Amino acid sequence: MWQRIQTLYLSVSTCLIAILLFSHLGTAIGTNGKVSYVNYVEKIPYLILICSILAADIIALITFRFRMFQMRIAVIAALLSLGFQIWIAVDYFKAPDGLVFRYTAIFPLIACIMDFLAAKGILSDQLIVESASHLRAAKRRDRENGKKKK
Repeated sequence: MWQRIQTLYLSVSTCLIAILLFSHLGTAIGTNGKVSYVNYVEKIPYLILICSILAADIIALITFRFRMFQMRIAVIAALLSLGFQIWIAVDYFKAPDGLVFRYTAIFPLIACIMDFLAAKGILSDQLIVESASHLRAAKRRDRENGKKKK
C-alpha cells in the first residue's frame, strides 16, 4: 500500500483537510480594535464539507485493493475539495473589510490537486494490471494452441 505514490497523495490530502478542523479561516478585526478568529467549524456548511471530504479521502486510502472504486472516490473527494475552494473564494470576495483570510484558505485547492494526482496514479496502476492480465491470457492461449497442434 505505501509503496504507491497515490497513497502519499491521498495521505497529504487527508492531512490538509484534517488540519482545517483545527485551524482558523481568518482573523476579524473589529472597529474597536478587538481581534477575533473565525474557525472553519463555526460555519455548519463548511463543517459538513470538511467532514465529507475527509471521509472520502479516508475511504480512498483504505480501499486500495479495489482500484476503480478507489479512483472514483478520489475524484469525488477532488470535486468536493474544488467546490469547497470555490465557496471559500466567494466568501473571500464577499467578506467585510475587517476580515483577513489565513493561508489555510488554499488547503482545499492543494487537496484537490493531490486527489486528482492520486486518481491519475490509480488509473495508471489499473491499466498496467489490465495489460499484464491480457499478456498472461495471450501467453496461456499460445501454450494451449501449441499443445493441440502436437
